[in-house]
Amino acid sequence: MRRSCIASIWERSILPLYILGMVILSAGTSITTMPVWAKTSIPVAAQAPARCQPGHQVGFLSTWHSELLDASSRCQVSLTGVNWFGFETSTFAPHGLWARNWQDMLKQIARTGFNTIRLPFTNQLFDPASVPNSINYQLNPDLKGLKGLALMDRIVQGARNAGLKIILDRHDPTADQRPALWYTDHVSQARWIGDWVMLAQHYRGNETIIGADLANEPHSPATWGDGNPSTDWRLAAQQAGNAILAVNRQWLIIVEGIDQYHNDSYWWGGNLEGAAQFPVRLSVPDKLVYSAHDYGPSVYNQPWLQAPNPADLAHTLPAIWQKHWAYLQQDGTAPVFVGEFGGPSMGQDAGGVWQRTLVTFLHAHGISYTYWAWNPNSGDTGGILNNDWTTINQSKVDVLSAYQWPILDKPHSGSSNPCGNASAIQNAYQWPPLFPAITSALTSASTPVPSAAIGKPAAANMCT
Repeated sequence: MRRSCIASIWERSILPLYILGMVILSAGTSITTMPVWAKTSIPVAAQAPARCQPGHQVGFLSTWHSELLDASSRCQVSLTGVNWFGFETSTFAPHGLWARNWQDMLKQIARTGFNTIRLPFTNQLFDPASVPNSINYQLNPDLKGLKGLALMDRIVQGARNAGLKIILDRHDPTADQRPALWYTDHVSQARWIGDWVMLAQHYRGNETIIGADLANEPHSPATWGDGNPSTDWRLAAQQAGNAILAVNRQWLIIVEGIDQYHNDSYWWGGNLEGAAQFPVRLSVPDKLVYSAHDYGPSVYNQPWLQAPNPADLAHTLPAIWQKHWAYLQQDGTAPVFVGEFGGPSMGQDAGGVWQRTLVTFLHAHGISYTYWAWNPNSGDTGGILNNDWTTINQSKVDVLSAYQWPILDKPHSGSSNPCGNASAIQNAYQWPPLFPAITSALTSASTPVPSAAIGKPAAANMCT
């Protein structure tokens, strides 16, 4: 992720990439002035079911080859959304609520043409001591007294009211800290899995939440497919994904890449080369979605982003994306979801060419995305909102609007329970005896299961 003004560019320095060639297999929607690489198609036998019609109410999702489908009607959809960050930071709340009403923010996201929010959070959010700050309660009086899961419930309810879907993203184990692996000395693998199972139980049956992005941007020493229980991200993702599916078979399980595979380095979370030989195997196979993150020179000027004539990048970048992540979508292995991409420029410079070419590529191949970010306070990318937290960066919206899907759910007016699901917090934190699938997933983690992961202290009912 690109968090407000704290990105460390040197941390993302990556070894040179040797481009093997530009062999692009593609499928999908034709668009105006489409480049040659976007005009081929997959075999008829692998073509997807019909698209969902505008106005169709989409529930939970499943997969079919490279496509995302409405699980009930089996029509095809795309997620075209944004990241709204803050729950993963020490504010313990989505950012911007010091300047805006939260419901107005959600309505504006939908009105701008997005249908999905990727909602980052930290495990620390669920600790009793984690109290939200930087919320203007004069603008948001109905959030007063809510924290942790209760506050997340309220945002989820508001997204439902606006017709938006949500993907939960475990972004950081501890607020504002980005470790290389999905666990730390303070947040064990068992706690990571345990919190996911708690959320899957808590939101089971809620069609607003459609998936779990298991861990954000694993990177070296993370590995893929080597069998090391301490570093093999593929094994850990299988473990967590199957534990989630044991209690909630409706969610998509979203697995990001790593950064290095067989000495080929790419963006954190963006290298999925290992999935060809070592695929993730879930107990419910049609819930698997692979995810990549991709960035331009505003984050780090990678070798593949350097060209004497920036316009040439439109011809060279598709081979890079094909090699590292898009091949999984194009050969029908599984859908790919680009969970993060973004930058300040949509112009003729290298950053603008990268960004506009990527949107064209995603559109041509029907690849879903959530743009980084809705927030303007992402230091090296900026956001959809301008710094006033109210007006829109029109140059970005103009480009993204070429690939935006209709809203996936019909807006709902209000809730029968004004507290959202806050009254269910105690039940969500008090697990029943662990049944075999969860027990197996937790006890096979590389660290012992702490008692806190099995019986978290119940939070008070804060909807007062």
